[in-house]
Amino acid sequence: MGSLRLVVAGGSGFLGTYICKAGVARGWDVVSLSRSGEPKWPNFKRPKWAKDVSWEKADLLEPGSYADKLDGAEAVVHSMGILLEADYKGVLQGKEPIVSGLKKAFFEGAEGKPGLTYEDMNRDSAVNLAKAAKEKNAKTFAYVSAADGFPLLPSRYISTKREAEKAIKEMGGMRDIIARPAFMYDESRKITVPLATLTGISAGINNLFYGKIPLLGAAGYKPLKAETVADAIVEAISDDHYSGIFDPNDLDELATKVWRRGML
Repeated sequence: MGSLRLVVAGGSGFLGTYICKAGVARGWDVVSLSRSGEPKWPNFKRPKWAKDVSWEKADLLEPGSYADKLDGAEAVVHSMGILLEADYKGVLQGKEPIVSGLKKAFFEGAEGKPGLTYEDMNRDSAVNLAKAAKEKNAKTFAYVSAADGFPLLPSRYISTKREAEKAIKEMGGMRDIIARPAFMYDESRKITVPLATLTGISAGINNLFYGKIPLLGAAGYKPLKAETVADAIVEAISDDHYSGIFDPNDLDELATKVWRRGML
């Protein structure tokens, strides 16, 4: 597949920036949609590839705010979502102490505070984006789901993602790519690195029991670097033969193809 127009909803986020970067590396016309527009780069160092992305501001819960940005898009990716209905990003970004931040995220929640819900972010924003993409005649729609839930997370975290998958599949009219990564990590979010190590250990234990420890949820799968998942998604978009659900092993294999091609 040659040059195409790729629109990434949540393109300024943890995974979304890597999807944008991977699209630029292929010479694609990349558009990012997010509430903030261009991300705040660490140490104010804007990477060279970022100049080739159109960083657009949009309210991804309001289709009217981004419908015109989908004009001419051949592929659209929904890469946004929330782990918790509470503010946990301060911990992930190293801006808040781990103990107090996780206590707030896991035990205090967002009760009594207006905020985003799993239904808003994990399901409705994706379904609405898919509908808008279909109306604009996009050929491919990719949704970043999850392999499973995580210990301590409400069941609605994964159930809303499965509901979104089902609605997108039933919508028809586009090639659907459902990415189901497990835990994603990256050095830009330092706390995710040790968590990935712990997840890797639990995944190893799960493998010893042939993957039959259901209480582990997504922690029973091999963690993947965010950049690995992004490369896999863009690889799947680039080849019309790919469609359907991609579990962590599938994503790892797709990213390996990208790496091998780059070594030639």
